[in-house]
Amino acid sequence: MALHFERSEFDARRDRLMIEMADKKLDALLLFAQESMYWLTGYDTFGFCFFQCLVVKADGSMVLLTRSADLRQARHTSTIENIVVWTDRADANPAIDLRNLLNDLDLLGARIGIEYDTHGLTAYNGRRLDEQLQTFGQIVDASGMVGRLRLFKSPAEIVKAEKAASLSDEALDAALPLIKQGGDEAAILAAMQGAIFAGGGDYPANEFIIGSGADALLCRYKAGRRKLNKNDQLTLEWSGVFHHYHAPMMRTVLTGKASKRHQQLFEAARDALLAVEKTMTPGNTFGDVFDAHARVMESHGLTRHRLNACGYSVGARFTPSWMDMPMFYQGNPEPIAPNMTLFAHMIIMDSETETAMTLGRTYLTTESAPRPLSRHDLDLIVR
Repeated sequence: MALHFERSEFDARRDRLMIEMADKKLDALLLFAQESMYWLTGYDTFGFCFFQCLVVKADGSMVLLTRSADLRQARHTSTIENIVVWTDRADANPAIDLRNLLNDLDLLGARIGIEYDTHGLTAYNGRRLDEQLQTFGQIVDASGMVGRLRLFKSPAEIVKAEKAASLSDEALDAALPLIKQGGDEAAILAAMQGAIFAGGGDYPANEFIIGSGADALLCRYKAGRRKLNKNDQLTLEWSGVFHHYHAPMMRTVLTGKASKRHQQLFEAARDALLAVEKTMTPGNTFGDVFDAHARVMESHGLTRHRLNACGYSVGARFTPSWMDMPMFYQGNPEPIAPNMTLFAHMIIMDSETETAMTLGRTYLTTESAPRPLSRHDLDLIVR
């Protein structure tokens, strides 16, 4: 089998989940998030765009309900031994198959947790699931249960994150020679993604952000490419990916000469990131980290140009986003603890002058100060 971790690692994850299930008095847990299935068993697929569910019982036994296209995928990439296939056909309702499976597992009348908050369970399928289970047992929203276990990285996961970060660095190294007057965004993007693939990496869970000129102020990918001018701005947000583990970075790179406004925004972004680093320590919360960012932005007179979040947890994620929970936003009470991999991004978008500036990298939290996973410094890059 194509497992990316030792069996003992998966056994330890299962045991942690069983403890959580016992604490919540759950007889079974229905997992729909692909990252939950991957973390727990190694199951690696994009088949979650269709209905599939991993049933985990309180005793740690598991059964996967999926389509025929993913039968061999599950056998080859996961520790799952019991796989049930629902059949593609006209008017198929796999929620009925799941109810029948739960009945076969002697779970009628049981207390069952469901992972609702995931792209792996559409509203349509969620409604069909609720219809089938409304009289089956006691249903509990167990969203985030596995996600919180995933927040704390094991030594083996940290190795994956470090490899992902080295690929992020290599992608930036590949891009920089191409960022110049006349440089083509298409060539820059191809070089970055190519460096990651050449280094043994994977596809990211979402598209890289690349935009120059006015598009440098965008925080999402958009179709279309342009070539750089003599004095231009190029915003990049990308991530090295290794065995689905992400370590994002973000930079706005300038061509020609840095304007006074670019320099002002860069100094604010750097000051804010350094303040965030000092706060990203045990004893503080995710909300405290955001507040540190917000205070610096306010001191530079940039409150209206900043975002309402400044980063988030990262790890093994699947389409459509590498963003994980929890996030750095106001009032988030989640404590900072060791062995988290956290992406902090300082994003300043001045629409009045059409000036962009971003600065971000991934950190590993420790018992004290966080450790940046990138080898690149925080200097303003002007090509």
